[in-house]
This record gives sequence, structure tokens and C-alpha cells, in this order.
Amino acid sequence: MKITKYEHACFTVEEGDQTLVIDPGVYATSFEPPRNVVAVVVTHEHGDHLDKAHLQAIAAANPDAIIVSHEGVTAQLGGLKTQTIIAGEGIKIGNFELEFYGGQHATIHPDIPVVANLGVMINGRMYYPGDSFALPEREVEVLALPVSAPWMKLSEAIDFARTVKPGLIFPTHDAFLSDTGKELVDRLVPSLVNDTKYQRLTKPLEI
Repeated sequence: MKITKYEHACFTVEEGDQTLVIDPGVYATSFEPPRNVVAVVVTHEHGDHLDKAHLQAIAAANPDAIIVSHEGVTAQLGGLKTQTIIAGEGIKIGNFELEFYGGQHATIHPDIPVVANLGVMINGRMYYPGDSFALPEREVEVLALPVSAPWMKLSEAIDFARTVKPGLIFPTHDAFLSDTGKELVDRLVPSLVNDTKYQRLTKPLEI
């Protein structure tokens, strides 16, 4: 499994000769769709996770690729191949077994409506909660950990990581941070998650 991190919440996972794309949003400015994409997982409808221009580019390069999300997202994507799922379901697409958890976005403010959100477990090894701290129901080898957002405090991310107890953490959802802010996160999180390895992904990681 090879993980490549792009800006903010976007990353890809390669297994064999196939690629899975996660949350290609508007802040992922360096993302260019590869030509071996079998599926795209969109955790929820906010623009920092869902950019229709990215999805259209992926579909143009990969006509058979399927966009997987809940109904609130797939209903917006007429003309693209989609598969609608809900929390508690699991599906297999190509080399990827996907299990979905949670169901709701974390609260940003009581006056802002809560949208649907799905955490995803990939091949029983890697977990990403989207914009939530929904717990997976199994052991986690690699955790993509949100570290900055209007809906969270860093202490919540640290407590979430302590509960999940993954073997490896890499930070995500961090476009809101300056370089100084990222350096602070990179000092605090590994100092507070006990024996868990923490690594910012500046280049592809093979596990």
C-alpha cells in the first residue's frame, strides 16, 4: 500500500496497479488525476473535500472510476458514475475493500446545519474519519488524523488518536494552518500520543 498526501484533506492510496482517491477538494491544488483510478471516496459535501472540477478530471482520465459517497453527495453528481453508501456498509471495488463509519459531520456551530459525513477504513489497515471523530470498530494500522478545522480542537484530535491507538499517524485537514502552525502540531501531537509513530507525509509512504 502506497499513500500520497496532497494539500489539506486529499490523498491517494495505491494497491497493486490501482489507485483510490480520497476527498479531492478545492485546496488540493497540486493534485493531478492518475490514469489508474478505480474509485474516489468523498466523505462529505463541503468544498474542501468535494471539488467537481477534480472529479470531472478524474472521470475524464478514468472513465470506469466510481465515486463513492452518501446520497447527499452522489445526488449532486449527475453524469458521473457513482455508488451510494451509508455508515455500516462495506463494499469492494477493484483492489480496495472499503468499510464506512460514523454518519454525521462534527458540529461547527449550533446555527450551522449538520451534513452527512462518512469515515472510511481502507483494506482493513488505514482509517480516515473525514470531518468527524467517528471511531472505527476495529484495530487501525494507519490513521489519517484531522489536525485543524472550525469544528475541532487539537486536544480532541489527540484524544481521538489515543483512543484509536494506531501504529502510525499522519496529519491531514491542515490547509488552515500556517507553516508555524504545522510545526506546532508536529511537535505537540507526537509528544502526546504515547508510543504511536507520527509522520507528516512530504513524499509517498509505502507500508
